[in-house]
Amino acid sequence: MSVFRPDLFKNCVAIVTGGGTGIGRAISYELLSLGAKVVIASRSIEKLENAAGELGKIGDVTPIQCNIRKEDEVKALIGGTLKKYGKLDFLVNNGGGQFPSPAADMSLKGWNAVIETNLTGTYLMMREAYNQWFQDHGGAIVNIIADMWRGFPMMAHTGAARAAVHNLTMTTSVEWAANGVRINSVAPGSCISSPTAAANYSDSVDVFEAIRDKLPPHRTGTTDEVSGAVCFLLSPAASFISGACLNIDCASSLYTTMFSIPEHKNLPAYKWIPAQQKVVTTKKDKTSTDEKSKL
Repeated sequence: MSVFRPDLFKNCVAIVTGGGTGIGRAISYELLSLGAKVVIASRSIEKLENAAGELGKIGDVTPIQCNIRKEDEVKALIGGTLKKYGKLDFLVNNGGGQFPSPAADMSLKGWNAVIETNLTGTYLMMREAYNQWFQDHGGAIVNIIADMWRGFPMMAHTGAARAAVHNLTMTTSVEWAANGVRINSVAPGSCISSPTAAANYSDSVDVFEAIRDKLPPHRTGTTDEVSGAVCFLLSPAASFISGACLNIDCASSLYTTMFSIPEHKNLPAYKWIPAQQKVVTTKKDKTSTDEKSKL
């Protein structure tokens, strides 16, 4: 049961990209439980239809296949939603993807794929939602980013993209304020566990169990704890919040790191060598020291 009152979003229409699995599915579920009509979108129609079969027991859900990297498909997604429901109140940009890799080993193809999905795809969704509806009617957008505040070792591509989305959130929150549009970000920590997230890692290691004791709450977070934050930012309770980012990590980003650096001596200390000195004569005290830099 949601912590919010029943029918909070009655008669509202929302689009959730990546809405069929993981965090996106939890967001879609809670929006439906609060009375919203929800369009879920992703590249995989099979995943969408499976999710819609379950979510449809809660409320009015429509699956629409869309690769957010493709401009024509994004335009069709927004247009199709407006044609079916006649309006759009909320956009949740949850769709994205990445793979672990050292920065030096990433291919250009892999780099571009992640940047285009996580950054360009989010931008296209925001732009089309604004141009086709929000510009004249207002609305609320929540962008799902990541815990990239201290860099993102092994995930340089998505760290760069998510940091850019955070800046995009701040920029558009100013540009579109006069049109009644609020835009915020939510940054789930790497400690949010779900079957979808677990499937992205090796079957031989339970990464969430491995990091549990390194987290301030000594437990991982849940997708429901992310969806509650998203619903808050979409709700009237957040009517004076825009351009902000809410970290969903129970202070984990302040406490620990997931990346360990092996022992090495490859960053030697800088040794300062005093500059040569020469004695010069002044009118006041006859002598003084003048340091002459070797640089």
